[in-house]
Amino acid sequence: MSTFTVRFIEHDGTEHCVDAEPGQSLMHSAQQQFVPGVLGDCGGCSSCGTCHGYVDFHWMPRVGPPGEDERLLLDGSDNARPNSRLTCQIVMSAELDGLVIRLPRMQR
Repeated sequence: MSTFTVRFIEHDGTEHCVDAEPGQSLMHSAQQQFVPGVLGDCGGCSSCGTCHGYVDFHWMPRVGPPGEDERLLLDGSDNARPNSRLTCQIVMSAELDGLVIRLPRMQR
């Protein structure tokens, strides 16, 4: 099975290039490869917000907008931005190969 690459960038600029399998959430890919700041306390159920990330703007059309439940959770976050997404809700595919996710300062 082919894997694709996602680049996670911590708030201090530290980069982590992660291999992600098609169909796998970005959160699980990051956790399996020990990316700091992608906590996923709820296990990927879109209920805690600890896998919050900022999708680089040029990737937003490919990633798409958050679903209603995800948007409600993000709206309650002090760190939400227009490009905020929960990485547990982004599923890796060939179209997302090379995706860049920046992580909020609060998630260390």
